[in-house]
Amino acid sequence: MSEHPVSVDNETLGVAIIGAGFGGLGLAARLRQRGENDFAIFEQAGDVGGVWRDNTYPGAACDVPSHLYSFSFEPNPDWQRVYSGRQDIHRYLQHCAEKYQLHSRIAFHHRVKAMRFCEHSQIWCIDFEGQPSRYARAVVVAIGALNIPQYPAIPGLEDFDGKVMHTAEWDGNYSLAGKRVGVIGTGASAIQVIPSIQPEVASLSVFQRTPPWVLPKRDGAVSESARRRFRRHPLAQRLARLGQYALMESVVPAFLWDSILTRLGESAGRRYLKRQVRDPALRAKLTPNYGMGCKRVLLSDDYYRALSCDNVQVVTDGIARIEGDSVVTATGERQQLDALILATGFKVPVAGAPMPIIGLGGRQLNDDWAEGSEAYKGLTVSGYPNLLYMMGPNTGPGNTSVVFYIESQIRYILQYLDQLKRIPGKALDVQETVQERFNERVQRRMANSIWTSGCNSWYLTESGKNTTLWPSFSWHYRLITRRFSLGDYRVCAPHSQDTKVKAASEAPTVPA
Repeated sequence: MSEHPVSVDNETLGVAIIGAGFGGLGLAARLRQRGENDFAIFEQAGDVGGVWRDNTYPGAACDVPSHLYSFSFEPNPDWQRVYSGRQDIHRYLQHCAEKYQLHSRIAFHHRVKAMRFCEHSQIWCIDFEGQPSRYARAVVVAIGALNIPQYPAIPGLEDFDGKVMHTAEWDGNYSLAGKRVGVIGTGASAIQVIPSIQPEVASLSVFQRTPPWVLPKRDGAVSESARRRFRRHPLAQRLARLGQYALMESVVPAFLWDSILTRLGESAGRRYLKRQVRDPALRAKLTPNYGMGCKRVLLSDDYYRALSCDNVQVVTDGIARIEGDSVVTATGERQQLDALILATGFKVPVAGAPMPIIGLGGRQLNDDWAEGSEAYKGLTVSGYPNLLYMMGPNTGPGNTSVVFYIESQIRYILQYLDQLKRIPGKALDVQETVQERFNERVQRRMANSIWTSGCNSWYLTESGKNTTLWPSFSWHYRLITRRFSLGDYRVCAPHSQDTKVKAASEAPTVPA
């Protein structure tokens, strides 16, 4: 793929978009549709796609139906499967970048080092690693939540004699054929990679801390006749998308309230487990002892079957340490391995900032979010004018497509940017009381949900606060982001008429 990076000069951009995944590309495409070009996307890698570019492990796929996991304004009638794999989704995002001519506005290999707001000029200065700094009136952070691999704190891991791979950093040149392989973790990536590698390895040890709730995925190929129908009749595809959305939205009450609906879901999960796993001892290991939905519910048609194979064992004793080529469990049992796969997920930013960000008066977002991240509607943070987040705090979906939330946020951001055009040289800062009231309502809704019912999940901060998920229906989120209200914000004026260069030189020093 050819690169046509934006010019790297000192001109102030109207909008700087950080990240070229679903969020960044979606916003850029919408700007293009409006005939706007005063923006640039800064991407740390050399291609678009975000997690769908980076996660190349065997079996990587989406657990949201294909028609729903795509932009409503850019439908794809040619999805090959009901649930698309990584490569198909990556190609879709590449197609979007090409169709909307976004490569001319993307600066690849630009990793953000820090950002600071210059109050004298009301603009943001963005510092990059090994690249000149850039300036922008507004910054949209669209880096997503699943981009920094989480490594387990296991004594001796760094000294393991064999091959170590995190699923997010897969080494495609290393062959697992005939190897003794261990997998640590039983989350979303584990239930995809385990069935994919099981047939080729000599043995597979799955180290499980907590068994997940698993339901059938019911994946399958989309017939050529169906694809042809979608091409000829776009309305048919829109109706299919609507049906998928309605089905996924129908499960929300089971998560919002620990109720009979939750029990029905658990009953379905146990029946599925019983049908798939005949061995009572293995089935006991795989039976969750917490409410369905407290941790992420997983979808798979082949995970349980893979665990039932003769060359697979599920280890539940807990890992004490790693010595040489062996994993030593809490009971002293030693598992000799050639390769160790870490399916331990990502560092989800439930607390702290993703990078050094300095706002008004030198305040630092990492300090403001030390006890848990908060934003107004998941989009703006008081004290950081003209800084917008995509998929920020408490906007993660527990049941449906993240793209639905992204499109809701794009609509709000476009209205925000329209308002900025009406107040040249000034900035918008969400009022602190508005942000506080909003987050109080969010946490009140969260208090009675299954997500805060007592299990330890990656949704929660150390204090038990859920700053990750949206505690309501997705249509409710779209409703509250449908209109931008200037009354929620205060207008910030420049402190002086100093030049941008002077403002940057006087800005607070960014910590290393």
